[in-house]
Amino acid sequence: MYGTRSLYESEWIRLGLADVELPSGERFEHHIVWMPSAAMTALLDDAGERVLLMWRHRFVPDVWNWELPGGLVDDGEEPAVTAAREIEEETGYRPRRLEHLVTFEPMIGMVTTPHHVFLGHGAERVGEPTETTEMQRMEWVPLVDVPQLIGEGQVRNSGTLVALLHVLAISGPTAPHRSSTAD
Repeated sequence: MYGTRSLYESEWIRLGLADVELPSGERFEHHIVWMPSAAMTALLDDAGERVLLMWRHRFVPDVWNWELPGGLVDDGEEPAVTAAREIEEETGYRPRRLEHLVTFEPMIGMVTTPHHVFLGHGAERVGEPTETTEMQRMEWVPLVDVPQLIGEGQVRNSGTLVALLHVLAISGPTAPHRSSTAD
């Protein structure tokens, strides 16, 4: 990359043009987008058999879908702190243990916005959600039902898909709760 120039900036998004050269020698301008980092958590119940999901509407694509609790990482905040804070704010639960699963880029070719995915082992109810506009309802959904929800298009959010597929891959929908230590 030979340089970038800014086209637009706000606290939510930065849009720029980068002067790039491919390995073939072709040189051109390419749009680049920066968005804040996010953290989300697949929170399992104490038995490790159900995951807490929120039924949410996303107005940009006009879609209702199941999502995990999560949100943007504040400046200087560790993603694990964000994940725990967002669970409590959005659901009123606190994870007993939190494990980092994976960090990924949902649109790596043009957008940089690291998504940090966590697994919460067990949950303690600590109060009512303080973020009351985040969802229509929440449910403890059996892991055995998750593949069907995904197949029916009821899970569309990239972070939620990555997290749920990761959980299913490491434990399987009918596997007993796996033990681990918190990161």
